[in-house]
Amino acid sequence: MSKGLLITFEGIDGSGKTTQIMRFMQKCAAKNISVVLFREPGGTSIGEKIRDILLDKSNSGMCAITELLLYSASRYQLSHELIHPALESGKVVVCDRFYDSTTVYQGYGRGIDLEFIRALNQIATENLVPDLTFILDIPAKERARRFGVRDLDRLEGESHVFQEKIRQGFLKMARLEPNRICLLDGTKTEDLISKEVWQNFERLLKRI
Repeated sequence: MSKGLLITFEGIDGSGKTTQIMRFMQKCAAKNISVVLFREPGGTSIGEKIRDILLDKSNSGMCAITELLLYSASRYQLSHELIHPALESGKVVVCDRFYDSTTVYQGYGRGIDLEFIRALNQIATENLVPDLTFILDIPAKERARRFGVRDLDRLEGESHVFQEKIRQGFLKMARLEPNRICLLDGTKTEDLISKEVWQNFERLLKRI
């Protein structure tokens, strides 16, 4: 594989992304596939500092545009510093969230103009488009059950209404881009979801 692949995992908090990412990474390692993992926001020294600002509950007065620009700043640093070089070296790059989260959270959730967000996403990624995106879908009520009484960060602590907007935004994106986005039922067993993830990844490998 001369050119790398960008695989992203998306979904509302509590959907099981982290579990499936780790299973995917382990499978790649077992198959001797060169793979690296990054997270958003964060992934770089600068990005991690931005992440702290974004998720800090004391920053409840943050404006929606400020939030959008901070996410985009972190994404540009990650894309430029780490993702592009990894892809150029032929690695499979796995990203725990990417620009789809910005489209959904700041667009469908906060109500910022979607065309503006799309243009900003292109700038922030230097025109990167994921080769394959997995969206793990769970109902907002299931999210609340999984979280229980744990301490939540600024975004996790948003209202049930906001979380439902996010979920519906992800579902709409899956309908709009079926060739790139694979929608998975996050209420299935971990083993079944992991199997579906790998099957879709293998299909991608056969196409390139």
